[in-house]
Amino acid sequence: MSEEGPISQQAHCAHCGLPVEGSPDEVLFCCSGCELAASIVEEAGLQRWYQERESEAPRPDTRPLPALSTEIGADGTAALDFRVQGLRCSSCVWLVERVLEGSEGVEHARVSYSTGRAELRFDPEKTSLDTLLTRVQQLGYQPAALAAAPPKDEGLLIRLGVSAFLAANIMLMAASLYLGWLSEIEDSVATLFRWTSLVLSAPIAMWAAEPFHKGAWRAAREGHLHMDLPISLAVNVLFGHALWATVQGQEGYLDSLAMLVTLLLAGRVLDQRGRRAAQEAASALAATAPSRARILVDGQPVTTPSDQLQPGMTLLLSTGEELAADCVVLDGSGMVRTAQLTGESEPVPTGPGELLLAGSTLVQGNLELRIEQAGDQTLLARMAEGLLEANDRPQAPDILDRIAPWFTGATLSVAALSAIGWYLVGGEIMPPVIAVLVVACPCALSLARPLSAAVGLGAAADRGFLARSGDALLGLEQVDVVVMDKTGTLTHGLPSVTEADDKTLRLAAGVERGSIHPIARAIVQECSARSIPIPLGTDLQELPGQGMLGRVDGVQILVQAAGPGKVMVIADGALVGEIALRDSLREDATETLAAIQATGRRVEMLTGDHADVAARIAEQAGIDVVHAKATPESKAAYIAELQEQGHCVLFIGDGINDGPALARADVAVAMSTGAGSSVLVSDAVVAWPSLKPLLAGFRASKAAHKATRSNLIRSGTYNVLAVAAAALGFVNPLVAAVLMPLSSGMVLLGALSIRRKL
Repeated sequence: MSEEGPISQQAHCAHCGLPVEGSPDEVLFCCSGCELAASIVEEAGLQRWYQERESEAPRPDTRPLPALSTEIGADGTAALDFRVQGLRCSSCVWLVERVLEGSEGVEHARVSYSTGRAELRFDPEKTSLDTLLTRVQQLGYQPAALAAAPPKDEGLLIRLGVSAFLAANIMLMAASLYLGWLSEIEDSVATLFRWTSLVLSAPIAMWAAEPFHKGAWRAAREGHLHMDLPISLAVNVLFGHALWATVQGQEGYLDSLAMLVTLLLAGRVLDQRGRRAAQEAASALAATAPSRARILVDGQPVTTPSDQLQPGMTLLLSTGEELAADCVVLDGSGMVRTAQLTGESEPVPTGPGELLLAGSTLVQGNLELRIEQAGDQTLLARMAEGLLEANDRPQAPDILDRIAPWFTGATLSVAALSAIGWYLVGGEIMPPVIAVLVVACPCALSLARPLSAAVGLGAAADRGFLARSGDALLGLEQVDVVVMDKTGTLTHGLPSVTEADDKTLRLAAGVERGSIHPIARAIVQECSARSIPIPLGTDLQELPGQGMLGRVDGVQILVQAAGPGKVMVIADGALVGEIALRDSLREDATETLAAIQATGRRVEMLTGDHADVAARIAEQAGIDVVHAKATPESKAAYIAELQEQGHCVLFIGDGINDGPALARADVAVAMSTGAGSSVLVSDAVVAWPSLKPLLAGFRASKAAHKATRSNLIRSGTYNVLAVAAAALGFVNPLVAAVLMPLSSGMVLLGALSIRRKL
């Protein structure tokens, strides 16, 4: 700095873009961290990143590195999956990948922009994990564990909010100007409204629409014709025309510009809403395992963090506790609830030699277990990993993506030909060119699918089917195989009494009335339904792995299991009777599945329950193909097998055990009463205790598809006719600006017909 003071206040950090003091012609840095990051980029030979990036780099972070561990493979290489936080654009992904790949000892590096998930494999003899993670951190990005909650990108939402607020004010003034055509408005007021609208529209055109400008520039630089290109051109032309018109004291039709940008931003915000579902689902899934466990150390119980558990340790489990690792029972007996992991509808007895999975809950008894798998190797952790991998699958392009290059090329060609033609005949060039770009603005074309999807989403939601996005709803139309879980999906998920006499029920309820066991609740509920007075049992005692013992009317009563779906009641050693319980089919299941099958779709059952129970429920529901005793991993494998055969598969389930299958399916639907992770990873949720909303989702998807096709035909026909008229000089820029919102209104009316069709 010279004695006269700062040379300039307009200089910026060469890495992160923050304002710094100095000459704009110098290469300056705001801190040593940014200077170090720039040197890493230069050493890697990646300087072109500074020209190609879509946003400024984040400032390097100095937080402590997370405690991450690697897996050593048979070849001696170390592998690690982690999350990179702070990615702002695809260029960030490119930079992190190239810096890691260029580091000594690294054999493989891949980063996903959609999830931030990074895969890293390196030689631990040539480099260390801390060295590699530090390089990522020095670039300005933060390494984190996969289970860490990803930060939300609020940039688009802020742009949408500002654009919508300014657009509302611009439209109010535009309405006043339009009404002034009918009843004269003072020139001074009209001039004030025009200039105020111009000032308010400047942030919309220059800042709120920046994602479209950047997308257009990036596509043009790479030689691609993207839909952002005509949008960016239309915004710039509209704003330029409005500036000229305002200076001339004419109408600039800035309301069209403001609403165009606002609607397109709204579409992008809605499109990104479900982006981080897999990370959230995986975090929720991992959270179901307890954070601490009790193990035996020198014969004494010691409480330890779950992440310190190792195979071979002896773990203790008491009534009400959840299992923190995959274990084999060494000693003891009890009843364990595994519904969320295996699909079993009732707690099942367990004893020595039985394998229990992390996340299972012991509802009765005490167990001593040997740990088989812990930490990342448990089935629960592998399921969470599968949910993260699911979100890295590429999405198929929609019809707008496929026609965008053709539409963009045609629009630009017509504008160029119009300019040449009018130049040759000696006419004015700019009015027809502006009219072509404005009238061909793909607002109606871009809104055809989102508007139809939005109305379809609302119509389906009114009928209990809550789709996460328009893509999820529209994806239902492609489904040709529907695979369903049993427990909690086809059935209510809780046992109910199907056969018992009043005396047996009364004695059983006397000792079960204070229990929270599902069978106990079913017995008590059946007594209430039959208006049977429930006696107050005394000397109540839970017998682990056997049942409930107590005294009713002075008689000792034992309620214990008598086989699958049955309990027997014994009074003073003599059998009183048996109670049959079943998980019953949902009342509307048969009718709903018949309607789905009538559309030509195949329906199958895929459950972790016993074959005989599954067969009974399938027969009642009218399902011919049944797969029983399926594990979470085999469910996902079967879905993948169907997909390899060319089928588009919908899977509907409700438990944690359904997570891998839901993540693998083309369309995933969860019951609202199911596990939190299944709801998070799903594309849609059935909000009612019924299956009818699923049928409503199929019908809404079909109607939305028809409306989308009709809207595309309407908007396409409009564009062809309007562009031709504009190129020939029959439509001036002012008329083109009026036609543009009218075409969008036509698309809106087409989308609103979906509710009527449903």
